[in-house]
Amino acid sequence: MLVIRFNRVGRHNHAQYRIVVQEKSKAPSGKHIAIVGSYDPHSKQTILKEDEIKNFIANGAQPSDSVYNLLVKNGVIKGEKRAVKLPEKKVEEKEDVAEDAGKDEKKEEKNETTKEDVKEEKTEEKKENVKEDKTDEKKEEDKEKKVEEKK
Repeated sequence: MLVIRFNRVGRHNHAQYRIVVQEKSKAPSGKHIAIVGSYDPHSKQTILKEDEIKNFIANGAQPSDSVYNLLVKNGVIKGEKRAVKLPEKKVEEKEDVAEDAGKDEKKEEKNETTKEDVKEEKTEEKKENVKEDKTDEKKEEDKEKKVEEKK
């Protein structure tokens, strides 16, 4: 199936588009059948080969929503513009994220209590290690004294 779509060209931060006819399964920047126009969104300059576009559409080529709106705007095709919007699934995800945030807060509270417990355990371990070190030092001192007494 043929499709009429935008092919991005131009330099970084200054997009320009070719309007190309190509197979739907091909990548937009891939091999195309024909270049039927160009569009510069910065200067709003549009160049269209109207007779070729009408011929391809008559033979079954489907324009993308954005190209369709551009063709309607320039009078190549008669009809109403199509709505080009992002799907509403992302709005649902935001609600889910808000619910998840409440769960995360509860988890954080649990984590805080466990963090405090871990800190207390570590301080106790350090104290025990210090006591062991002191007892080890006393043992060594006792050994040294015994060795000195023998001499």
